[in-house]
Amino acid sequence: MTDMETLDEVASRVRACTDCPLSRGRTNAVPGEGPADSAIMFIGEGPGYQEDRQGRPFVGPAGKFLEELLKSIGYSREEVYIANMVKCRPANNRDPLPSEIEACSKYLDRQIELIRPKLVVTLGRFSMSKFLPGESISRVHGKPRNVNGLTIFPIMHPAAALHRQENRKTIEDDFNAIPALLKQPAPEPIVELTETPKPEQLSMF
Repeated sequence: MTDMETLDEVASRVRACTDCPLSRGRTNAVPGEGPADSAIMFIGEGPGYQEDRQGRPFVGPAGKFLEELLKSIGYSREEVYIANMVKCRPANNRDPLPSEIEACSKYLDRQIELIRPKLVVTLGRFSMSKFLPGESISRVHGKPRNVNGLTIFPIMHPAAALHRQENRKTIEDDFNAIPALLKQPAPEPIVELTETPKPEQLSMF
């Protein structure tokens, strides 16, 4: 994928992509958005109804909460890069299939390479599993890890607070750690994990 030299070129490829069946049901692909020099990259699961209509990530209710969280630590969404594991909406907001995630991985991987963020914040279990397979979001949220030179900071998906109010404080507390993490050196690399995630470990957003 060496032809994707800029984020705009990645976005163009995403919008024209037909590499998996999700492309047949989309209104708009959702490549991601934000500055190419962003220090923080947020990675969610996939577009929902509003994202599919607008072609932008996190513009529904979970996106509004994400904007509140960003504001609480002194950031606006225009200052960070926001993307998803899959770039087209799964029907009825179902979980993305492994084959769909794999088909989209070349785009997300290239976005990470181009942005080179100081901190990658994974939102929910699917993006966490890209970097920390076999882990449980309830166990590792709020704990930064060094994965292949990237500082990965897992957080519950903002939608988890909309479904269960008790998750809201947990997410807010984890978010409050982000400014300090940006000032710290990367944590020590972790041992590569090879364990396959168990179904019960994929039970939270």
